[in-house]
Parts: sequence; structure tokens; C-alpha cells
Amino acid sequence: MAVITTDQAEELNDEGISILDVRTPEEFSDGHIPGALNIPVALKQEQGMIPNQDFVTVVEQHLQKDKPLVVYCKAGGRSARATAQLQGAGFIEVLDMNAGWEGGRDPFGEPLLGWSAEGREVETDALPEQLYETLK
Repeated sequence: MAVITTDQAEELNDEGISILDVRTPEEFSDGHIPGALNIPVALKQEQGMIPNQDFVTVVEQHLQKDKPLVVYCKAGGRSARATAQLQGAGFIEVLDMNAGWEGGRDPFGEPLLGWSAEGREVETDALPEQLYETLK
């Protein structure tokens, strides 16, 4: 799994590389990387978070397996799971922004600031084609 920084993710976003937000639709609506698609790897239910059984299928319908793809979540856990699932499904270059939206930890346990914590550009409005409700 290739792990990238928020700086690298921002550069790739500027280059037009697809950005996949795997947080819940509720988290996505609170703010996301500009232009990101929201396809959650887990869904919030009354009993807690449950795996999204349609995750890989929906991603395959909207993104090309042979193109680079940046994946992120809140703090790195869900994006790591999503990255593994997508690589298992044949996506060639899946890049995990492990600091996530709010921040995570590096391999040595040191804190990493996430996209929003660093004050990077945030989008709160989304086009219908970015929303999971439309994409699924």
C-alpha cells in the first residue's frame, strides 16, 4: 500500500487525479476535499458502523482501475481498509492519505495533521455526481 502526505494529495488533486472520500455521507457533507467523490467503506447504522457491502462495486462503476486514485477518511483507519479492498479488486495505483481529514499517526506514533486541521481548501457543497446517494 502506498501512503501519501496531505501535501502530495493536494498536488495530485491539482493535477486532476481522482480523490475518494470513504467517510460516511454525513461526514462528507460537513466538509471534504474539493472535487472528491463520496463512497463510504462503512455505513453508520443504529448498532454502529457496518461494512458497506457495495463499496468495491460502486467504486468500479465510477473510477478506472488503471488510473491513480487517492483515498482518505477521518484519521486513516477506514482509508487503509478501503485501499486494501480496492487493491484486491485490481485497482493498480491506490494512494492512502493516511493523515485523513482530521489527523492520524505516523508509523512511530507521532501525530499527523489532517487535511482540515492544516487549513487546506475545504468544500462543503457538492454536486450530485459527488454524492453517494447518486453514485450507488
